[in-house]
Amino acid sequence: MKLLLDTHAFLWWITDDPQLSTKARELISDSHNTMYWSAASSWEVSIKYALGRLPLPETPEEFLPVELGKNRIESLSVIDVHAFQAGRLPRHHADPFDRMLVAQAQIESLEILTNDRKLSHYEVDIHW
Repeated sequence: MKLLLDTHAFLWWITDDPQLSTKARELISDSHNTMYWSAASSWEVSIKYALGRLPLPETPEEFLPVELGKNRIESLSVIDVHAFQAGRLPRHHADPFDRMLVAQAQIESLEILTNDRKLSHYEVDIHW
């Protein structure tokens, strides 16, 4: 399975947060699955960090690459086709970062690991 991690899923995974579901832990732990992290999520983390809303032990540019590598999570760039798809999506969700994840999942044939139920309104498979 190819899974795109929502920002909270990744952060809860690396911090062993109890909010991460058992199923999500199993999916991330399964070496047969390929995990992806969107550049849009890096952008989201960087903004929240700069605003003081997301404390990290290091800056996002120092912290994220190390954690992604340790956890065998591949980075997924945002490209024009993703942006065009995000712009075409119905307004079921107002958050531009989540809309980008949906667009990337649709274009790249990925499923999304998230507890955000609003994303289930889109044509994309959700796991939690």
